[in-house]
Amino acid sequence: MSNDSILLLPIILPVVSGIICFCIPERFFKLRNFLALLSNFVLILIISGLWHSKTIYYVSDWFMSTAIFSLKADGFSKFILLWISIFSFLITLYAWSKMTGLKSRQFITYLLITCGFACGAVLANTLLVLLFFWEALLVTLYLFIVLGGENSYRTALKAFVLVGFCDFCFILGAAIYWKITGSFDFPAKPVQIEGLAILSFVMMIIGVTGKAGALPFHTWIPDAAIDAPVSFMAFLPGALEKLIGIYLLTRVCFQFFHLIPGSGSSIGLMTLGSLTIVIAVSMALIQKDVKRLLSYHAISQVGYMIVGIGTGIPAGIAGGIFHMLNNAIYKSALFLGAGSVEHRTGTTDLKSLGGLYSQMPLTGLCFVICAAAISGVWPLNGFVSKEMIIHGSLETGYKIFAIACWIGAILTFASFLKASHAMFFGEKNNKFSNVKENNFSIVFPMGVLALLCIGFGPFSRIPLNAISNSVAVVSGHDFSTHALNLFNPVSGVTILCLIFAFLLHRYGYLKSGKKAYLASEVVHRLPVINTLYNLAERKIFDIYEQGIRFIRVFSIALYYGFDRTADWLYERLVVESGVKAINALRSIHRGFVSGYVAWIFAGIIIIIIFTFAF
Repeated sequence: MSNDSILLLPIILPVVSGIICFCIPERFFKLRNFLALLSNFVLILIISGLWHSKTIYYVSDWFMSTAIFSLKADGFSKFILLWISIFSFLITLYAWSKMTGLKSRQFITYLLITCGFACGAVLANTLLVLLFFWEALLVTLYLFIVLGGENSYRTALKAFVLVGFCDFCFILGAAIYWKITGSFDFPAKPVQIEGLAILSFVMMIIGVTGKAGALPFHTWIPDAAIDAPVSFMAFLPGALEKLIGIYLLTRVCFQFFHLIPGSGSSIGLMTLGSLTIVIAVSMALIQKDVKRLLSYHAISQVGYMIVGIGTGIPAGIAGGIFHMLNNAIYKSALFLGAGSVEHRTGTTDLKSLGGLYSQMPLTGLCFVICAAAISGVWPLNGFVSKEMIIHGSLETGYKIFAIACWIGAILTFASFLKASHAMFFGEKNNKFSNVKENNFSIVFPMGVLALLCIGFGPFSRIPLNAISNSVAVVSGHDFSTHALNLFNPVSGVTILCLIFAFLLHRYGYLKSGKKAYLASEVVHRLPVINTLYNLAERKIFDIYEQGIRFIRVFSIALYYGFDRTADWLYERLVVESGVKAINALRSIHRGFVSGYVAWIFAGIIIIIIFTFAF
């Protein structure tokens, strides 16, 4: 295989391996799982080997020579590919013990095929190739969710509709971009965001941020947290869609278009990110099921990434991309931790759990470390990336966006204090007195990710150097001088926010009678906020549910309108017109021969006139 053809391997290897795994009979499930792990491990080796080479291109004809199939592996795409393969390996190992039977075979197949499609989307060097793999991921998203419980198909349909709409917006944006540039190739020079390009930019942003899980197209994720397999939540919404969505957001903002700091586009992105942070984390705070709590945090953390990239400033951009990686690490571990607890107890209801740390110490330790990381506790990785985003926000001159990040930090820490306390340190439930720690294949992936949370804090220079070198070419920014001095008044404000969050949790815990799962009720029951929460829990702000209601009302109104119109036509207009016509004819027919003769002559005259006139 030639040097450039090696770019096909990250796409073909997982897809072919997935198909083979699906064909392996269930009695050979160990062989199937081993093959899946082996293919993921080989994929890691292949992608690691690409790091030693410069930018690689692969170009060939496509669709019977009507289009160009072009792939490109630069520093940024190699960085994303490596982490896709690592997460795929860890989730495959986790699913070995977590899932059994036909669902396990289907899950492994979908996971490998999704991994291949994701690699194709990352390597794409034309909009057509990108759209092909981008849309293929929508199909596997639907299939993943359907693997869940009895009502999972409803959630799968909801996800398909919402994400499909975002994909349609991206396709429309790509078509407009082609109209502007005259080519589907990735541009060598970004387009200024003006005129028709504004519409293209907005459509693409809706596509990539919606795929990543930002507002307002996020509402399928909390539903999927309950209905879909937890391994899916750890892989796709927790890690993969964040990696691909934010990767493409960076491309759109700095390679396709020229995002200028402080411009309307920049402020619009930061506003979207801030709203996503505050609204989603506010919903996470009141959840009493740990999987739904994690799902809202998966949404909220996307907001930080959007804010960072939206600043258009080196510190913010690097922080946003670093936060993308950090979020994928600790969010996957947190979902895996919730799955580990569910695997042993059969529930993720915070009210039912408690005191599990003594029985599941490794799961508890990994969960607590990752909960601290996502909350931005020093010196873990989440602290570093959030501080860089806050620095970038302040550097734009708009402090409101930094304030949104600090509010998110308070509510994030408070909600994870509640979750960790209720699951591992609260009062024990005698029902789970015999619960034991899970086996190696479940605990090991969590342990690896927890160690990365610890290591990427003090040694953040390692991933940041890789990010800076990778993104510099795409964004056109010099990252060598961006500020990383985190011990300053800005980080002091963040630490004060965390202290306030601890005091808030402590107050709520004591106020609720020392019931950790009710610690957030002091916020939930605030006068105005309680009303907003009630509306949110009734899905008043869910655009999908409201869309369904509108369609139903519109359909009923339309049906009623047709029904009433038909009734009026056939029961009133036709009948009354007939009666009047009959009465008119009766008035004419009086029984006189002279009258009938006159009508005959009048008819003959009319016929003659029409015959000769026309």
